[in-house]
Amino acid sequence: MPQIKVKGMSCEHCVKSVTETMKSLGAESVKVDLLSGKVDYEESEKLEAKAIKKAIDKLGFELIG
Repeated sequence: MPQIKVKGMSCEHCVKSVTETMKSLGAESVKVDLLSGKVDYEESEKLEAKAIKKAIDKLGFELIG
């Protein structure tokens, strides 16, 4: 299961925003851990790292790594 790390999330609204954004990119079974910033997801098709970074940045968060 692929994983990314997102910096800047502080509440459940942040979790919901990241979850919905990842799903809109084609990710399935998205699980966000607010404390660690880890986002686990399954891919229905290969997601481009560039697209994920752009979408996360647009939300006002930072993709780590």
